[in-house]
Amino acid sequence: MESSGGLPAINRISVWAPFGWLAGALRDLGRAWVPCLAYGLGLALVSIGLCYALYASNLALWGLALTLGFVFVAPMLAMGLYEAGRRLEQGQPVRLKDMLFLRSAFRQDTAYLGLALLLIYLLWGRFAQIVYGLSTFRIHRTLTDFFDFAVNTSDGHHMLTVGSLVGGAIAFFTYTLVVVSAPMLLDREANVFAATATSFRAVSDNMAPMILWAVLIAVLMVFAVATGFIGMIIVFPWLGLASWRAYRALVQQRPAAA
Repeated sequence: MESSGGLPAINRISVWAPFGWLAGALRDLGRAWVPCLAYGLGLALVSIGLCYALYASNLALWGLALTLGFVFVAPMLAMGLYEAGRRLEQGQPVRLKDMLFLRSAFRQDTAYLGLALLLIYLLWGRFAQIVYGLSTFRIHRTLTDFFDFAVNTSDGHHMLTVGSLVGGAIAFFTYTLVVVSAPMLLDREANVFAATATSFRAVSDNMAPMILWAVLIAVLMVFAVATGFIGMIIVFPWLGLASWRAYRALVQQRPAAA
């Protein structure tokens, strides 16, 4: 079924639906735990290696910036997990090579979405620099100095407040843009404009459950990062499979051809 504008129709879901997505994804993870956990392990190792390299190069603040900005690129990194969810749904075997080498992930429209997310990330970084520059006249070159300024000074508290409001608004806009569009580009021959419009409609038509879903994603990702990225091995595949379920629950599917 399609809407009058040629876009797929959006389902109305329960406010508690995100918990169902997580429960279903946990079952999916149990059915294909070897390739999915290998996928998560690879991402965790890359994250740990990158952060360690930045720390060893006295660029720890860049490591913090990249960690905070991970949310902007995570949907594209999860494309292989959407494929795993699709295969499990269709009763097909899930293999790591099928998750890593996706023809759909190299479509032009998928590249456009990735470019849009990169530009938003760069914009977020510029706003962060502006907020930081307006909050202090000093340059804090180490994480210890930066955290001391942020936690123990009034200017640091002001920076955290303003930065959280601005960063949260940008992050929620990004979430609205991509929460449905990334798996939709994998599943359908849709262009990036139709996919992002569908994503915006899915969030606006189901605001309460989608806010809950955003909060759950944020909490689980904070946990994964707080464990030194070790938790990413399980959390990222779990969220990727749940995101596929979210897309399938929100977007009405096309009727099968006769």
